[in-house]
Amino acid sequence: MNGKDDALLGRKKRRRQRRFVAISGFLLFTIGMAWFFELQATTTVILVRYADQSNNFALSSGLSDAGQHRSQELARVLGDVDVVAGIDAIFVAPLERARKTGLPLAMLNDAPVYSIDDPSNEKALVLRILKEFKGKIVLIITEPEFIAPVIEEMHGSKKLPEIQESEFDNLYIVSIPWFGKVKTLRLRYGVPFIAPPETAE
Repeated sequence: MNGKDDALLGRKKRRRQRRFVAISGFLLFTIGMAWFFELQATTTVILVRYADQSNNFALSSGLSDAGQHRSQELARVLGDVDVVAGIDAIFVAPLERARKTGLPLAMLNDAPVYSIDDPSNEKALVLRILKEFKGKIVLIITEPEFIAPVIEEMHGSKKLPEIQESEFDNLYIVSIPWFGKVKTLRLRYGVPFIAPPETAE
């Protein structure tokens, strides 16, 4: 093998090395960008109170007929909210009526249901959701007095109107982007709430 052949082989080897480096760099860049955007995904948290409860106000009380209809309506409204996969997880307060409110949706979406150990510890709940379900869609079903503190903990709106005792149709959507302002939306679902007439003193 003469010097010309050696030079030719050397050039081919260098071209292969440059090609390998370019392909490796492109793959690393692509994987890195995919990982970056996955980490920066928007997390969506939907909050409702449990549906209309039976007249028994015990912790073990379930849903009234109206509440059962509302739970079915919740499943209808949120069943394909993600278009592709629906709700990713459901967190419920440790109440039978909260569990039953989420049951139709959980069955429809085959979504896991987690019990909220302490609904008043909104910080722990929000941290868990953002850690374990970042970029996902999560539903929280809890007692009405805990909805505003959870939304505030997520840096959502601090101007939520007080939920009345017989008001069950609120549905809040909190969008938490990787960068920018948290958005809070309020929708209504099921039979609408009608405020009782004010009584004259």
